[in-house]
Amino acid sequence: MRHQKTRNKLSRDSAHRKALLMNLSKEIIEHERIETTQAKAKAVKPQIEKLITLAKRGDLHARRQALSTLAQDKFAVHKLFEDLAPRYRDRPGGYTRIYKLARVRQGDASPMAVIALLGEAEQIKSPTRPAVVPATGK
Repeated sequence: MRHQKTRNKLSRDSAHRKALLMNLSKEIIEHERIETTQAKAKAVKPQIEKLITLAKRGDLHARRQALSTLAQDKFAVHKLFEDLAPRYRDRPGGYTRIYKLARVRQGDASPMAVIALLGEAEQIKSPTRPAVVPATGK
């Protein structure tokens, strides 16, 4: 069955789209934060999540699969497996965050966004409620 196979095509043919997502993935791994359009950020997020999950496995086959996805970029694969995978070892998913910017690109008015990998401080932070003091009836 072909359920949920619809993707954002980004107005490109399949080869161009594959190359675009591959290059965006490499840049996110290398710089840990890039500025791009909202549509491209939403399209590349699942690919980055899958690559980090693959790196958490850490075996040779996973490394070869990452190499094929990242166009044989050994630096990006090394950083993915040696730096990023240990950082997210205990996290079950959600390694990236998309921040929408309040501006648009001047040439075509595309809404811009920043896609970033979660850092050490953001990873540890968990939502906590302030202590609630029960009110007295008087």
